[in-house]
Amino acid sequence: MTSWRTVRVFAGFFVLLSLALGVPGSPLFASQYWLLFTVFVGANLLQSGITKWCLLEVILRKTGMKGGC
Repeated sequence: MTSWRTVRVFAGFFVLLSLALGVPGSPLFASQYWLLFTVFVGANLLQSGITKWCLLEVILRKTGMKGGC
């Protein structure tokens, strides 16, 4: 798996996890403040789409993961 795909898997996982923990109707509900983490992930995706730079992708490439699509 490439770093590009791994970043998107991480983002999708964290969005779903934070929604599960932040939506009152969820069986995993902990606090509505978890929805702020969803905002954080979305803002980072927006930033990386505009600037073409993502810290997680840099970290993954330094660990030896292949870059690209």
